[in-house]
Amino acid sequence: MNTTTLERNRTEKKSVTSKSSSQSDTQTKISVNNLNLFYGEKQALYEVSIDINEKEVTALIGPSGCGKSTFLRTLNRMNDLIDGVRINGQIKIDQEDIYQSNDVIKLRTKVGMVFQKPNLFPMSIYDNVAYGPRMQGIKNKGELNKIVEESLRGAAIWDEVKDRLKTSALGLSGGQQQRVCIARAIAMKPDVILMDEPTSALDPISTLKVEELIAQMKNEYTIVIVTHNMQQAARVSDKTAFFLNGEIIEFDETSKIFSMPSDQRTEDYVTGRFG
Repeated sequence: MNTTTLERNRTEKKSVTSKSSSQSDTQTKISVNNLNLFYGEKQALYEVSIDINEKEVTALIGPSGCGKSTFLRTLNRMNDLIDGVRINGQIKIDQEDIYQSNDVIKLRTKVGMVFQKPNLFPMSIYDNVAYGPRMQGIKNKGELNKIVEESLRGAAIWDEVKDRLKTSALGLSGGQQQRVCIARAIAMKPDVILMDEPTSALDPISTLKVEELIAQMKNEYTIVIVTHNMQQAARVSDKTAFFLNGEIIEFDETSKIFSMPSDQRTEDYVTGRFG
């Protein structure tokens, strides 16, 4: 693709992004402008601009290696942990530029993360959920008990584990472990929860439970989810961004992305012609 075509695509893409954002009365929670990311000399993200609304589910779709997980990790600065990463552009959460702040711990408290595979600690269910609050200095047993119960209820798993809180979390099924990971994120009282293919390692029944949980959670949290599953994106998200080769090709209401996309490449992807 030549430079002229790339520039035209970027102009069209930004127009779609702005249009999508202006059509909603919901407050913008995350605003990304002209974001570029490099791994050493290799550029992975190109001029990414997107506004993500508060208390909505935004799905990021696209083929493997298109930059969607890389972009997701910029929202809580997890790419800072990778040697050679260089970023320019701007990401604001609640109007605050997250790359102008040195308080990364505060950011990752505000922006929780749920990974592709459950990553529980080798400790009890209770201690997994209480871990973050304890690190924040909460020692009172009654307060911790309340946080653990509220978080497990919020992750729709309290009734399944309330009688085994002191047993190892690693003894749970994969779907239960993932919901405990969600409870652990909730326990930090975040505003935003990032999910990187949270159901890719789960069976269909567990996947359905997590999807139902996401639908409930958007009443309290802003959720950004990376998924390869087109049906899942259609089921759980309010808006969808299609990534290709490190760029956002199209961003709009999920129903429009899957029924009347504006870009032929989006249509080709969501109808299975490539990817």
